[in-house]
Amino acid sequence: MVASLDAPLTPASSLLPQMRDRGYAVLGPDGVAQALGVDIAGLDALLPSWDDLQPDRYLKDGGNYRRRRHSCFVVEDARVAQVPHRAHWQSLDYNALHGGMQRWFEPIADDVTAQPVWAQLLRGLAAQFSQLRTERRWYVEAHQFRIDTSDGIGRPTPEGAHRDGVDFVAVFLVARQDIKGGETRVFEATGPNGQRFTLEDPWSLLLLDDARVIHESTPIQPLAGAGHRDTLVLTYRAAGFQGDD
Repeated sequence: MVASLDAPLTPASSLLPQMRDRGYAVLGPDGVAQALGVDIAGLDALLPSWDDLQPDRYLKDGGNYRRRRHSCFVVEDARVAQVPHRAHWQSLDYNALHGGMQRWFEPIADDVTAQPVWAQLLRGLAAQFSQLRTERRWYVEAHQFRIDTSDGIGRPTPEGAHRDGVDFVAVFLVARQDIKGGETRVFEATGPNGQRFTLEDPWSLLLLDDARVIHESTPIQPLAGAGHRDTLVLTYRAAGFQGDD
């Protein structure tokens, strides 16, 4: 059974128990600041970079609604190191639409990754995940997305409900402008239960244990004129970057 609910916010103090119990959690902006040790005003300084994302030329549905950038990092304890630019790769097991091919996207701009809040964001998430897994080193892929309504409809997850093939996924809602839709849906990977809700507040966060839950976001449509939905997706994997093994 799938329940339709507003975003089920979890207090920062209950984040780890919620993740252990249900495999996902949602934090509001205040919870993000508290749990990850970041300043929301610092995150807001990154917002202009979403206006400079590049077209995704790999969409197999023929759409022109997605822009993105992608960079990779290794986080170990307090150290955050960006690795040489590399392709994004997923197996067909996890992405039936775009899996099995190397996708080269433009890297995230240096003036974004050089901001102190960027490294703190990656460290803060790693610290939380290391309390759920006995891991100190995480291989992180960072994706900036803009889904727009230039085609009349935009699809945040054209591959449908899926897992990402990593250990943990962090989805930050960065902005919603003049759109309807974009509902988040989270389902048990091996059970009947699920929940759906809409992330509304900038820098609200959905955290997912990728082995335990499947997720998707519904298409967006414009309210008037053109609209868009911006997100930041960070995936954490202990066994190296996908494709290396």
